[in-house]
Order: sequence, then structure tokens, then C-alpha cells
Amino acid sequence: MKVVIVGGVAGGMSAATRLRRLNEDAQIVVFERGAHVSFANCGLPYYAGGVIGEREALLLQTPESLASRFELDVRVRTEVTSIDPDARTVTVRDLVTGVEAVETYDELVLSPGASPIVPDLPGVDRALVLRDVEDVDRLVAALDSTARSAVIVGAGFIGIELAENLRRRDLDVTVVELADQVLAPLDPEMAAPVADELRSNGVRIELGTQVTSIGADDVTLADGRVLPADVVVMAIGVRPESALAVAAGIETGPRGGIAVDETMRTSAEHVYAVGDAVEKLDAISGQPGLVPLANPANRQGRLVADVISGLPVRPRPVVGTAIVGVFSLMAAAVGWNEKRLHAAGRPYRAIHTHPQSHAGYYPGAQGMSLKLLVDPDTDAILGAQGVGGDGVDKRIDVIATAMVGGIAASELADLELAYAPQFGSAKDPVNMLGYIADNLRVGTAATIQWHELDAAGAVLVDVRTPSEFAAGSIPGAVNIELDALRSRAAELPGGEIVVTCQVGQRGHTAARILRQLGRDVRNLDGGYRTWLAGRAHADLLV
Repeated sequence: MKVVIVGGVAGGMSAATRLRRLNEDAQIVVFERGAHVSFANCGLPYYAGGVIGEREALLLQTPESLASRFELDVRVRTEVTSIDPDARTVTVRDLVTGVEAVETYDELVLSPGASPIVPDLPGVDRALVLRDVEDVDRLVAALDSTARSAVIVGAGFIGIELAENLRRRDLDVTVVELADQVLAPLDPEMAAPVADELRSNGVRIELGTQVTSIGADDVTLADGRVLPADVVVMAIGVRPESALAVAAGIETGPRGGIAVDETMRTSAEHVYAVGDAVEKLDAISGQPGLVPLANPANRQGRLVADVISGLPVRPRPVVGTAIVGVFSLMAAAVGWNEKRLHAAGRPYRAIHTHPQSHAGYYPGAQGMSLKLLVDPDTDAILGAQGVGGDGVDKRIDVIATAMVGGIAASELADLELAYAPQFGSAKDPVNMLGYIADNLRVGTAATIQWHELDAAGAVLVDVRTPSEFAAGSIPGAVNIELDALRSRAAELPGGEIVVTCQVGQRGHTAARILRQLGRDVRNLDGGYRTWLAGRAHADLLV
């Protein structure tokens, strides 16, 4: 059997090495258009910033090492220019010599990846992108000259990582983002602390605008302002490299990625596709979508090798788990966010908490903000987000695991998670999300969201201490401390009541007291802290 793989890195090389482990006698040929077939593309921003000191650390395998260990025929700087599915051949061009040749295959795996989106702007030829080692070489060369300022176009994961790393090199950094917030996978109130962290570390943020032209050492924004920019990096997203498949008559999906079934087969017989170029089945909607992440690409590479080898496979839809470091913060997400659920008209419940990374009495606990999105009918977990210091990653990973395992939101309360005071709490933050989800499910709690408060028309009662209230409160709130609420409940006017505290926990107790006194009451989800983050987002736009 001869297997040809187009493209290396995550998907292609996972397929190639797994195939060899399963088929010692197979002929496996990998064609890679770039100079490097196996490199740590997620480490590129950190090499640019000097965190990763040696360029060689990015190079995981070479054609020589792959030939020695796995007996793979890896040909770099070789581009596949066309596919003939009927003849089972590909035409390849050596990019060094220009010589073309035709290669046969029994099975073909496409792993061309995704390419950075570069808009057609005046002067855009000066802009850099960050996809591979050659790109980071160009960026480092630009930074090692006389560069003092940088503009990064796009506030997604790559843009934010670059902003942090260019600040490490002491550049003046501005991030320009067309949307009204940074990090689109997060909801606004969760993204606001990330924006604060960027600004507190000297990164300038320009939201709701775009670069319209690029000059020799500056950029011009849509409102006419000119920003200094010795270096310009485009980080506004990627699009699947599906042109080769389209030219061969292979079907693509609604988002422009290569269409595959659950075993990664394309519409052409004996042709498979994996990685960022393909449309993956979304676990929430059940529909195909684009999820350009390393973990699904590696998983698909392994899966397609098993399919070709005749092994049984367990196809899984993707939940889209992702994380990014932002100076001293982590920001992570899985599944859908509230904006996407609302836009799709899908019902949901939102839950906000603000726990500590471990037991508060043990030194060094760091705060975090968690958000869980739940289907109100089925109790299924639809998504989660986390922003904060230590411990955000493991909480999102637990929730992502629960989603894949079909664990309901209220069942998070029952998870037995590792506990010692320096690592967590007896009631882990994940357990606490489950307790709240269960309260909402059975009706012992009712909540209102920070962005619904103005339209509620209810009496707002803040049950924090007078000193907390004096330090900052929601306009129009009445302060009655929780411990005095029973004795002062008669002071409250008729009608609906919304109770609030700092993070929602005391508000829940207050709501239970008032509910059992016959009052119509809801708790402000996530309390004053969530409301403040939501308002911070609005203030940032202003």
C-alpha cells in the first residue's frame, strides 16, 4: 500500500507516524510545501518574544529524523499542484528546481492546513503574518532592526499572544480589532478583564475600528487617525486551504472547508482530509464548522491512519477547547458562548462565579471568573469560559471532559476532584457551578443577568456590608446587609426584588430568605463583580 500525504505538521505528521506504527510495510510519502515538516507552530509567538530562546527548539522533527525512525519519505519544498482522483495520481513540483513529476497513490490524505487572512489594503505588502517558521524568521528580523512600534491587526488568540511577546521586547504595541471586544470566543463581561490586563501592561487597544492603509512606518485607521507602526502583523484569522481539493472536484462545506464524513473521507474515493482545512462536526449544533486547533488536527490524523489500516474508530465531534496566556492571566473557553447561543435563538442559562484557585486560607490563592452555559431543558453543558490566574486551565479542562462524556451541568456537583488546600477547595469551583446549575434546574434559585438588570424594573437590594457598598455599588441599589435582612424585610416595597452581593453567594442566601417570606425575588448572577466587568466593557467602547 502506498499512502501519499499532502502537508505535514499536526494532522499530516500524526497520520504518517501512526500509519507507520500500524503498517511496517506501507510506502508513506509526505509532501510539504514549506521548508519544515514538523514544527511547534503554537510556539512561534513565544520565539518572537524571546521566551523560547533557541529557534531549533521549534523544530520537532526533520525529514532525516523521520526517515531514520519511521522510514517516511518526506519531501519538503515540494508542492502538490493537482490531484487526479480517477487515476489516483498527484502532480508535484519541486520548488527549488521547478521540476514537476506525477506520483501515484493508493490512499491520499490531504492536510494542507489554513492560511492567514490578509485583506486587500494599500501598503499591505509590508504586513507580516505568522503561520510557519519562515514567517517567524521574517518577524524576528524586522524586530531585530530598529523597530520601536508595532500594530497587530486582530485581537484573537494569535494577536493577543503577539501583543504580549512584542511588549516583552519593549515595543510600543497597539492591537486594532474590528469587533467591540478582544478574544471573540469570550463574552463581553469575560473579555473585559483581559482588555484591562493588556492595557495595564502597556498595550493600546483600538476596538470597533480597522486599518484602512499601511504606510512606510505607520498605519491609518478608519476614522483617519494615524498610528506609528514600524512592524505590522495581520492576525485577523485564517481560512482553510481548500483550493487544491476544489480543483480536483472534491466537495467543500458551507464554510469553505473540505467536506468529510465521520471517518475523514472526502467525496472522492480513496481521498481523506484532516486538520484545519476540513469542516469538523460541532458538538453543540451537530453541524459542520471550522475549528482550526492543534488538538482536533492531531486527533484526526490518528483517526485517518486507523481508518486506512482497517481499525475500528470512535469519531467525536469537536467542542473547541482553547486557552491563551495574557501576561499574568489565563483566558480559556470551550463550546459555545452566550453571544453565539443568543444569535442562534437557542435557549440557555448563564452561570457566573468568581472562586479562588485554591482554599482561601492557604497562601497564594488567585481569583478567577468562570461562566457556564447550560441548556435549560436538558441540563446539558453548552459551553464555559474562564479568566484568571492559576487553575483556570484545569477547570475548563474538567468541563470540556464532562461535555465529551455527556455529564450534565448539575452533575458537576458530584465530581470527585483532587483536593488539598494548596491545589483546590473541598467544594471545587467546578462543583460550585454544578450546585448552582442544580438549584436553577429544580427551581430553588432564580437569577437575572447583568445585562438584563436595567430593563427589569425591580427593586435592587445590595446585601453586602455597608463598607463594601460604600466602596462601589450599582446605581439605584438599596443596602440592607444580609445578616439584617430578616428583621428589615418589611421595609422593602412591593413588587419584584433583585438581590445582589459581591459574587452571588450571599445573594443566593438572601433570595432564599425573601422567597420563603413570599417575595418574588431573583439573584443577580455573579453579583456586583460580574456587573462591574460588563460595565467595564461598555466603558471601554466609550
